[in-house]
Amino acid sequence: MKRILLIIFAILVITLSAEAQQESIFSQYTMNQFLLNPAYAGSEGYTSFNLTARQQWSGFDDAPKTQAISGQTRITKTSYVSKSRSVRHKTKRRRPSGRVGIGGHIYNDKNGPIGRTGIEATYAYHLFVNEGQLSFGLSLSAYQFRVNVGDLETVVDDPLLAKARQSMIIPDGSIGVYYTFDSFYTGLSVKNLFQASIKFGSDQNFTDYQQLRHYYFTAGYVYDMGNDFELEPSLLLKTTEVFNLQADITVKGYYKKDYWLGFSYRTGNAFITMVGVKVERMYFGYAFDYSLNDIQRISYGSHEIMIGVKFGDNKRRYRWLNRF
Repeated sequence: MKRILLIIFAILVITLSAEAQQESIFSQYTMNQFLLNPAYAGSEGYTSFNLTARQQWSGFDDAPKTQAISGQTRITKTSYVSKSRSVRHKTKRRRPSGRVGIGGHIYNDKNGPIGRTGIEATYAYHLFVNEGQLSFGLSLSAYQFRVNVGDLETVVDDPLLAKARQSMIIPDGSIGVYYTFDSFYTGLSVKNLFQASIKFGSDQNFTDYQQLRHYYFTAGYVYDMGNDFELEPSLLLKTTEVFNLQADITVKGYYKKDYWLGFSYRTGNAFITMVGVKVERMYFGYAFDYSLNDIQRISYGSHEIMIGVKFGDNKRRYRWLNRF
């Protein structure tokens, strides 16, 4: 019986992870690439905060849910922090180089009986290469991985469940590189860098489950169409150590940078519609994913809301404007 339970338990964990659920899915990744790439922190020059809420496969019991709060900024020579320190201490201090970005990310994922709640801290460094900007980023993270054993007991009753660890802290990290030139951008990042193992108990009947590295490649270009219209085609490639490749191919149109409408195709998975509006410093975005597999028969699709606020001017990233 224990072997049967172990097989069921392993299949449950592996199945939930195989559908890219070791890492959260975001349809509106162009609104906040910091969630995918630590090198993005401070790359625009803005100080920004974002809230994301995603309900996947609405109408399906125990479907994946994600909530995330993130913030990132550029430490500039004329930042409020550096000014306040100099006034308070009345001493000369070395001014920031203007090349450092920092950020943070708190998230919560729930996928059936499995949940993750974590925190991530990010450091980024930006270099000017000719008229472009090359950025490098590093994140360190820790999350609580938990399993609701009570939900598993409804499937099968076995004494082995009583010995299973229901909660554990998993450390990990991510790295990334990001490049921008004029209206072009591209980036590459790796998450689950250390491929930490999850061990549900010390009993020899339990097996370690190793997290897989996730690789993300992004690229996009913003075309000025004239008459206040812009068009942004972009690409997101995702894969893991076992080469489970998936692509998001997206096209978004903007009007006066204040309104946008976009469409995306996630290979073999979903067709996505996105809309959004900017009101002064606030950004509001909504995405609807229509699944292209059989789960759409019992689901109302996936819904994602993003709310953001940005302070400052993204032109601060350019050294020739002497804003740093």
